[in-house]
Amino acid sequence: MKRSIHGIFFFLCFVLKDLSSYKYWNLKVMKTTTIMNKMATVEEKGRPVEKIKGGMVTMPFIFANEVCEKLAVVGVGSNMQSYLTKQLHMSLTKAANTTTNFSGTASLTPLIGAFIADSFAGRFWTITVASIFYQIGMVSLTTSAILPKLRPPPCKVNESVCQEANSGQLAILYISLLLAAIGAGGVRPCVVSFGADQFDETDPEQKTKTWKFFNWYYFCMGASMLVAVTVVVYIQDYISWGWGLGIPTVAMALSIIAFIFGYPLYRNLDPAGSPFTRLVQVCVAAYRKRNLSMPSDPTLLYENQDLDAGISLGGRLMHTKHMKFFSKAAIVTEEDDPKAPNWWRLNTVHRVEELKSVIRMGPIWASGILLITAAAQQHTFSLSQAKTMNRHLTKTFQIPAASMSVFTLACMLLTIGVYDRIFVPVIRRFTGLERGITYLTRMGIGFAIAILATFVAGFVEVKRRRTAFAYGLEDKPQEMIPISVFWLVPQYCLHGMAEAFMSIGHLEFLYDQAPESMRSTATAFFWLAISMGSYTSTFLVSIIHKFSAGPDGSNWLPDNNLNRGKLEYLYWLITLLQVANLVYYLVCAKFYTFKPIQVHAQEVDCSEEDGIELRNRV
Repeated sequence: MKRSIHGIFFFLCFVLKDLSSYKYWNLKVMKTTTIMNKMATVEEKGRPVEKIKGGMVTMPFIFANEVCEKLAVVGVGSNMQSYLTKQLHMSLTKAANTTTNFSGTASLTPLIGAFIADSFAGRFWTITVASIFYQIGMVSLTTSAILPKLRPPPCKVNESVCQEANSGQLAILYISLLLAAIGAGGVRPCVVSFGADQFDETDPEQKTKTWKFFNWYYFCMGASMLVAVTVVVYIQDYISWGWGLGIPTVAMALSIIAFIFGYPLYRNLDPAGSPFTRLVQVCVAAYRKRNLSMPSDPTLLYENQDLDAGISLGGRLMHTKHMKFFSKAAIVTEEDDPKAPNWWRLNTVHRVEELKSVIRMGPIWASGILLITAAAQQHTFSLSQAKTMNRHLTKTFQIPAASMSVFTLACMLLTIGVYDRIFVPVIRRFTGLERGITYLTRMGIGFAIAILATFVAGFVEVKRRRTAFAYGLEDKPQEMIPISVFWLVPQYCLHGMAEAFMSIGHLEFLYDQAPESMRSTATAFFWLAISMGSYTSTFLVSIIHKFSAGPDGSNWLPDNNLNRGKLEYLYWLITLLQVANLVYYLVCAKFYTFKPIQVHAQEVDCSEEDGIELRNRV
């Protein structure tokens, strides 16, 4: 344990040293643009030049919130299967479904949080209020773990059936998890977008830092999760659940204070109104003009830079030939007033293209769902497998089952480091791309690795069950099977590598290709894919448990004795689904159209005219 903590410490020191070489932590005076918040004014050449907020100096405060949020959610989620089965005495399948349902709900609520942030509240206040909800949920959950009356009595020695939690105890559990899920709904979609907002994409010096930010964001998140599945899980299993839940609760409280403390430094962008309302307005306007013919000259379509100024700060979206039906919403008729348009009848090209961008993103977004379904098994059935295996490192110390996720996180962090520091500089020489490869290529590599992970997992389960039968332990689920838990390491490591490629690429894709005014919503789509993946896992487990039940009581996924099951069939079923998903993704990526954007590049000297750059955001 000490060695792993020391390793994490030295790895973080290496990263911080690397960051300092880029002078990320120095507050700079950058170009003046209309979208930046002002911090102070100084005199230069006889006129005021304004010092800008934002930049890497804000990252410690933003990352502190994300790190503590992940410490809390992973500290609970990674070991929830153990808490539900050992403390509340749930069955294996019920506990697995409760775990994935919580994960799914916590990843679904970001849609609501993103809507609130983009519509009227802004990202800073959404994160702050949501964090408080999160804090209340964590305090409630910790209290239920401390007070004996809020959980069932411990199992008696040699008792095969333990008393399950009553309805009141379960209500407290579910309310606590619901509050945590609501808090996650505000934090998850806004933190990453709020962090990316600190960089001005119209500034060439900062443009490349945005995609680097995603790598370091995921690295810090992974480092926090690494601590959660080692230190926190160890405390939960071998000291007490009160301390194991109390530490993330205190960390969450400190993160709220740190995040608020950094408020004077943040670059806050004003919300531009409900993006969903604009999307609906385009649909209604297009339907009303469905019988009109498209003009042969697309420049005749309605554009109004002044009205679009608040939702096109980084550049205006240009007209595309795809989905011509929606382009009809920009046709100007005699009934329309271009100076004061009725948005339910007439929309600008930029607003039409916002809707098209969201629709084009849909197929590739959906491809990420099954990877989450595959990864979800690490915290449910893979954890149950680990509990039956030999986890001893010495005669007196054994690895907590939930700490096996450390191999996923360690491989993810290592892959991110190698990718950013070695792979990208090398491959950049061949591709000419600043980020080395496109995020679509990065996602495809992640999908391929994920297929291998579940394929390997099936064979490991076959090996585990055969060992149990060889030693006559098939009907003794509480007995340790004489097979090392390190047989599970390959599948955990492969999942970590897959996440480093696919999840970060997925996040980059959604943020880059989403309309500028829907950045929080785009991040919410990332979490929505995680939600759908978790619910898909629940659906698969429920269906398989129901239809694989035999008249003799056999089942692929038995309630209490995994040794009598066929868990490998679940892994291989997910493998086949992922193969089909990869083929689907490759087709979608092949025909995907990147959004065309007209960027107004501002020079340092304000007397010079703005330049216009037309480019695909790749």
